[in-house]
Amino acid sequence: MTYCVGIQLNRGIVFMSDTRTNSGVDNISTFRKMFTFETPGERSITIMTSGNLATTQAVISLLQERSKRPSDRSPDILHAESMFQVARLIGATLREVIAGHDEAGQRADGAFFATLIVGGQIKGGEPRLYLIYPEGNFIEAGEDTPFFQVGETKYGRPILIRAYDPDMSFEAAIKLLLVSFDSTIKANLSVALPLDWHVYETGSHRNGRIGRVEQGDPYFEVISNGWGGALRDAFAALPDFEMPGRAEPAD
Repeated sequence: MTYCVGIQLNRGIVFMSDTRTNSGVDNISTFRKMFTFETPGERSITIMTSGNLATTQAVISLLQERSKRPSDRSPDILHAESMFQVARLIGATLREVIAGHDEAGQRADGAFFATLIVGGQIKGGEPRLYLIYPEGNFIEAGEDTPFFQVGETKYGRPILIRAYDPDMSFEAAIKLLLVSFDSTIKANLSVALPLDWHVYETGSHRNGRIGRVEQGDPYFEVISNGWGGALRDAFAALPDFEMPGRAEPAD
């Protein structure tokens, strides 16, 4: 499975994804699920993938090839005029790949489906964040929905809802996402470290700071242990439930 999150802030967008893929308890591998494209000073685009690995790799490969070879630059996300057009092109590419599986007779009840998070900024426009569905259609993040998740979303969602602040710093946002990922990792074996992250700063029009949280990372251990201890302390501080008294038998 997968867990990826893109979160939109007033100062930019923060992306984080895990790297575990599996098709059974004895077949576990590590694959990158975050991919960046840029024309420095003009645009930065980040894509995170969830779903069938063959499908997502084919989509990324097509996008990369079409951005490098002049004969294949239609469509090309490095020449699209807006992030909306980028989302449309990526959605069309995803739909193209899934349809190709179907035409080849590879039908397996949606086994080749995938969902993508796409975000970034093109010079002349605002930063945008999109969630692209297997059908190729998509929705955009906004004030009411400032972040998107794909994969194993339910375990890490509560902390995002409770602690998100559009004015928070990039450092605070990464801390928030690490707590969200820690909750997911502890609840589901199909999500695991290493975690990839990318911080895009509004107006930079180039890829920002990029990093990876490896197994045994000391800061992640502090976050994981500290969050667990804080939850236990908060739980202990809550008043105990008072059992109602037994009703007296009627005379």
